[in-house]
Amino acid sequence: MGKKKTIAIVLGGGKGTRLYPLTKDRSKPAVPFAGKYRLVDIPISNCINSEIKQVYILTQFNSASLHNHIANTYIFDTFSNGFVEILAAEQTYHNNDWYQGTADAVRKNLLHFADQNADYYIILSGDQLYRMDYREMLKTHVESGAVLTIAAKPISREAATGLGIIGADDHGIVKKFYEKPAPDLDISEYRIPTKLLKESLNQKPSENNEYLASMGIYIFDARAMEKLLEHNPATDFGKEIIPEVIKSQKVATHLFDGFWEDIGTIKAFYDTNIDLASVTPAFNFYNEEMPIYTHRRHLPATKVNFCNISCSLTSEGSIITNAYIVNSIIGVRTLIESGASLDGVYCMGASYYETPEEKAENARKKIPNVGIGRATIIRRAIIDQNARIGDGCRIGIDDIQRAEGDYSNYSIHDGIIVIHKNAIIPHGTIL
Repeated sequence: MGKKKTIAIVLGGGKGTRLYPLTKDRSKPAVPFAGKYRLVDIPISNCINSEIKQVYILTQFNSASLHNHIANTYIFDTFSNGFVEILAAEQTYHNNDWYQGTADAVRKNLLHFADQNADYYIILSGDQLYRMDYREMLKTHVESGAVLTIAAKPISREAATGLGIIGADDHGIVKKFYEKPAPDLDISEYRIPTKLLKESLNQKPSENNEYLASMGIYIFDARAMEKLLEHNPATDFGKEIIPEVIKSQKVATHLFDGFWEDIGTIKAFYDTNIDLASVTPAFNFYNEEMPIYTHRRHLPATKVNFCNISCSLTSEGSIITNAYIVNSIIGVRTLIESGASLDGVYCMGASYYETPEEKAENARKKIPNVGIGRATIIRRAIIDQNARIGDGCRIGIDDIQRAEGDYSNYSIHDGIIVIHKNAIIPHGTIL
């Protein structure tokens, strides 16, 4: 028998409303992350490290930035048959509407997947941070004899409220599923069996690992998934398809106890990024055995002139002069002028350098250059790509009323100020 074939399907999401305004001009997988990466780099890198090199990205909004990133980054040799391909919602003779949900997105692309004649499909999310060897999960799936295996993480009762909770037996076979139980609901019947916890992770039960949460990572037997989606019109995996499969077919769970974080909201996105700059971050990017890949830019090293920088990351190609930077991430090609102060800031950087002629034109028009201006102070903020922040600005500093919402060139979500992509913040602005 030949080697079984697995292809990966990354769900890029819809409009990405929870991450707005970062998704205002780009699809969610293309959102810059950790200074030099894109969100889509996480699942693709896990696939490559797991020797899965046929990857499809499903997205409603095929922005130029996502297409350029994929095309210029994931180039496999002709002998591996590897590819990363974007499949955007498209009009055909059979349908002319958008993806209605995660399952619907996969259903509408079954024709494309059929060419690969895969034995297994692994369904992944495009807005999570974790490192996993999918081969271990595939081994669990094959040995269990299940048609579907769900990756699951042990969590506390407090964390269970916002996640899908799995009820499994001693052998990891899923018997029931509950989507986002209310905080006061008694779900004690969903507790992880002691035997399963001991044999899978060599752990003892505690308040931190009482329940199993679905990670939104699924492995299907290929023929079973194709048949299921062809005969079941349901549009969402988590809310509809999976509960139905559990009732009628064998479903297994694969326990995972590494770092895993859903970064689909502005607060989660901000907190996860800022933590990466801490002394001992929860997620370790510095792992040479299972690296996270991204676009190779061939930029010079960052230049630091007379600065005080601590607990921060600075990406390549930046120039930082006489600045105070703490608990922050500085993205590629970021220019920070003299006297600037950043605390708890994720600055996504720029996609280009301005020429001296362009800077002279900026001065004539009295608009700031791309980057952070002189003597500008910023706290607890996300600065999207190519933003122009003027001299002497105060962002997130003063004790003033800040209403949550979206404005012309900035937004405020969960108290975090987000400066929009390409925004112009005039000199002396107070936000």
